[in-house]
Amino acid sequence: MASIKIAGATLNQTPLDWTGNLDRIKKAIEQAKADEVELLCLPELAITGYGAEDLFLSYWFPQRALAQLENLVPFCTGITVAVGLPIRIEDKVYNTMALIENAELKGIVAKQFMAIDGVHYEFRWFTPWLAHEIISFAFMGQEVPFGDLTFHHKGIHYGFEICEDAWRGKSRPGYRLCQRKVDLIFNPSASHFAMKKTLERKDLIEQSSLLFDCFYCYVNLLGNEAGRMIFDGEILLAKNGELLARNQLLSFEDFQVRSFYLENKKQEIAPIQPKEWEFAQASALALFDYLRKSKSRGFVLSLSGGADSSTIAILVAEMVKRGIDELGLDGFISKSGIPLTVQSNQPEKELVGQLLVTAYQGTRNSSFDTLHSAQTLAKSLGAKFYSWSIDEEVDSYTEKIEKAIGRKLTWEQDDLTLQNIQARSRSPIIWMLANLNNALLLSTSNRSEGDVGYATMDGDTSGSISPIAAVDKHFILNWLLWAEKNLDRPGLAAVNALTPTAELRPIERTQTDEKDLMPYPVIVEIERLAIRDRRSPLDVFYLLREELPIDEEILKGYIKKFFRLWSRNQWKRERFAPSFHLDEFNIDPKTWYRFPILSGGYQEELEQLDQI
Repeated sequence: MASIKIAGATLNQTPLDWTGNLDRIKKAIEQAKADEVELLCLPELAITGYGAEDLFLSYWFPQRALAQLENLVPFCTGITVAVGLPIRIEDKVYNTMALIENAELKGIVAKQFMAIDGVHYEFRWFTPWLAHEIISFAFMGQEVPFGDLTFHHKGIHYGFEICEDAWRGKSRPGYRLCQRKVDLIFNPSASHFAMKKTLERKDLIEQSSLLFDCFYCYVNLLGNEAGRMIFDGEILLAKNGELLARNQLLSFEDFQVRSFYLENKKQEIAPIQPKEWEFAQASALALFDYLRKSKSRGFVLSLSGGADSSTIAILVAEMVKRGIDELGLDGFISKSGIPLTVQSNQPEKELVGQLLVTAYQGTRNSSFDTLHSAQTLAKSLGAKFYSWSIDEEVDSYTEKIEKAIGRKLTWEQDDLTLQNIQARSRSPIIWMLANLNNALLLSTSNRSEGDVGYATMDGDTSGSISPIAAVDKHFILNWLLWAEKNLDRPGLAAVNALTPTAELRPIERTQTDEKDLMPYPVIVEIERLAIRDRRSPLDVFYLLREELPIDEEILKGYIKKFFRLWSRNQWKRERFAPSFHLDEFNIDPKTWYRFPILSGGYQEELEQLDQI
């Protein structure tokens, strides 16, 4: 077998950005040519982007994608390029890879298995192709083969598994490709990012190369393509069960080309980063892509001084730092599309000051500690900081309702109402600040709060996007400790010294989040089993009583509380601002976990706990 140079190219695409998508593809091909690459694989659905949703169901959208392929073919002289696009044949749409060799379309490979779990709903749009089936497809006045194909280049026999194809065990196409004695399998993917998922991929690619006795090359999409899902841009090459090449994840670049010789020797292998780094890098990239693709001018954040809002402030600052580090100062400013200016020798802090506006919205129930925490953090980052009291607004609403109902509101009788009106009174003015700045309002809810509805609708849930809504509070608290040290963020010292609290009750009532709910590590364990693993309340109890050092009756109480609050608060989760998918699962009903708004609330299932 000849030793040739192959490459994978990752792309940060956007649905309906036809010109931009094609331009990034062409630039990647140009770089591959300059690197003397002979075979270049681009990601799944690279022409359109993966996140086009129901546009795939239309007739015109796949036709436009095919027209873009026609524009691309003449550009591929002197190189072989595989590029992904949707193709409609009569009433069915197929997820395909088109193979262009020296400006001639040689064939089109169709995906055989659709991803239908977690954030993926591919069966809604695409039809699986049947193994071994090949038809003729009309393209630019010629007939080209379409279906289950393999190809040859200089004595190298190669084929494709498209993303989900590789995750289907004994049914996967790789077994049939092995029977055809291929030397190389490409896996063009649109595989969503999740923290530490790279370890699963590495294992899959290494095992595939061993199982099928071939080189195995994986290429993923890049960036926050369409709002929620993040792609990490991973490129891998393996042979004989061993990783030979790997790029670093989550680049701020428009595209990356990684080339390597098709030889069984280790080449450039980027290190696998810790989970905390991945969270920061993925969130920073997602925020940057969301900012520029939405054509907004910055972010506004209600900075309480607590863990959640402080995490988001750090992530915005990391967006600036990491963007400058990779793109350069001028490149970052240019790509943002915002007329930012730098006049000092501290460009990072100066840009944060132009991109992030924060406000501490205190009440008589707020403490000096949280004000100090918020103010110190904002100053350390360079963010613009405002502080005001909303007592006047709260008192006005309270007096109006007291007059209407003919009695005074008390904490003993009206606890929840008095808490919620404070959270809701913060929303109009912070939205006003976002409008003034043509900025995105950042919502601060985390996944643990979303589980149990520990959030005020039209209060702390108000926002354009909710960056940490898919991450649990226990992780957030530990990440802040990590970030203070490892990201050199001394402004977090005051944040990390605080006990999480909503500060909505009078100070003498000593409100804390865990006192209102249950310990955050317990919430994490319950949601892992109940939501990720879809276990019943009884199963959750049997499993956790063996794992957690908690009295059984107390554990039953926690489980009952979780399932009751989960059921009661589905309507809130339906209304949360769009969030980034960052962890192995999330609770967004639009992307991962669907649950009825109205239900019996596990009543009979919870009664079973009392019978054991």
